[in-house]
Amino acid sequence: MAAIAKSFIVLLNKATPLRRFFSAAAIGLTVLLSSGLVFADGESGAEQLRQFVRNSKTAEGEFVQQQLRAPKANEPQDKGLKVVRQTQGRFVFQRPGRFIWDTQKPYEQKLIADGKQLILWDKDLNQATFRPAGQALAATPAAILFGETSLDQHFDLVEGEDRLGMKWVALVPKKNPNAKNGNDLPYTKISVGMVNGLPKALELIDGLGSVVLVTLDKIQLNVNLPANRFTFVPPAGAEVLRLN
Repeated sequence: MAAIAKSFIVLLNKATPLRRFFSAAAIGLTVLLSSGLVFADGESGAEQLRQFVRNSKTAEGEFVQQQLRAPKANEPQDKGLKVVRQTQGRFVFQRPGRFIWDTQKPYEQKLIADGKQLILWDKDLNQATFRPAGQALAATPAAILFGETSLDQHFDLVEGEDRLGMKWVALVPKKNPNAKNGNDLPYTKISVGMVNGLPKALELIDGLGSVVLVTLDKIQLNVNLPANRFTFVPPAGAEVLRLN
């Protein structure tokens, strides 16, 4: 799944199991939680998103992630985008920098950040891949979820259209003078759909026109989490890879 995998492959150095794991996992986690605030009907989507980032400390819920593409020349052109791949599972997070993105269908994989390292556990391969988190997430949309700083440090928030019952906000990465193309992201468009203070959808479009859509459900905000919730110990006999 090369189109989805680009951003996370960068983070985890193209380790073999990562080619199978959807890269938008970390991206998708950027909008998985709600602020629990009450918003007036006229509250802008951008302000809702900013307040969500300021007020969500922990949360858990469910996700569905779809990879979409435009119809090919020999396919009906009036059916809209076609679902190429779909995964679903559960997530949990704690600011700053801790999360679990638990894919349960159609296969079982976990992406875990414990505040110091990123861990990919592939049950089918019986393999765990570890890498120091460092600053890898700071310049990506994952900063929305994991970062302690303001959204505005990394993105310009631009009000979009209202569609599908959501107020959409475009996240435009600020220019990075050290990046070849001005920023480090593989996506040409990043949008968040807000409803009453809740991020309900994330839409990512890359330079090839591939679309990743993450939708969120059954969100519980500011839940109590045990101290070891983000601790991962590979099972006995598992293969362990440690990347620098």
